[in-house]
Amino acid sequence: MFVIRNYVTTGGTVACALAIGYLMQNGPASQPDVQETRQAMIQPSGEGTVIAGLEGIVLTSATPNASTAPEPSAKVPPRAEPAVPQAQVNCDLGARAMAAPNATARLTLKAPCNPDETVELHHSGMTFSARTDKDGRLDLSIPALSEYAIFLISFKNQRGTVATTHIPDFSDYDRVALQWTGDTELQLHALEFGASYGEAGHVWSNTSSSGTGQVVHFGMAGARNVEIYSIPRNAADANGTVALSVEAEVTPRNCGQDLDLQVLELLDDQGLRSRELSVTLPTCDSGQDFLVLNNLFQDLTIAAK
Repeated sequence: MFVIRNYVTTGGTVACALAIGYLMQNGPASQPDVQETRQAMIQPSGEGTVIAGLEGIVLTSATPNASTAPEPSAKVPPRAEPAVPQAQVNCDLGARAMAAPNATARLTLKAPCNPDETVELHHSGMTFSARTDKDGRLDLSIPALSEYAIFLISFKNQRGTVATTHIPDFSDYDRVALQWTGDTELQLHALEFGASYGEAGHVWSNTSSSGTGQVVHFGMAGARNVEIYSIPRNAADANGTVALSVEAEVTPRNCGQDLDLQVLELLDDQGLRSRELSVTLPTCDSGQDFLVLNNLFQDLTIAAK
């Protein structure tokens, strides 16, 4: 009974609200008694109270069904992060020379923007080509031809730098150098104190050779090359004469051609001397594989002290 009375009260409240709205629109002439309106609008039925005039109304929920809810708006893609600026590579050239054993200078070059590139090195009239590594670096030990050694380094694009150092034991060594340009392979040979070819004391750029002195090669095929022979003046086992010769390989690329050479000599505290020579190689049908030049250098006389 409590539940039924509650529904009747609720329905009556709704009916009164509807009746009041109707009277406000149509004026007092047709205004019936309020109690009568309640009785006319609210009629009990077998299943509960029915409000007249509201039989065809469908009640809906305040929350929309999932099927009728509007579709969510398209997902906005995330904003791209701004590109991080790339750090600029420092292309400055850096070179350093330091005194090293046996009157040599260790030359290091840093050229980060010149990887795997040909570079030319100049020192006291000597010039040869070298190649930087994949990082643009170069590391060489070069026999010095002057006590206060100056090295000029230059690339094909005219960029270059300079390195200098002092060689304290410079006066302890005699040196000769042979330099040339092109595809011809030249070899400087030193026969020390009566040695024959292939014996101890036969010194050349082959690493298997042994003797008091040493021959080193710098350069590249088709570019500037140099071979340098050095021997200490005061070595205990250095006594006698050193015979110097040059061998030139004859190939189809150079046969019959003129070869320009330059000889550098640093002997007996006389200072550095240079000579330029031109040699004609054997013709291509001569059958010669090598040309031996015995008169490019004077023999060295070494006296033990």
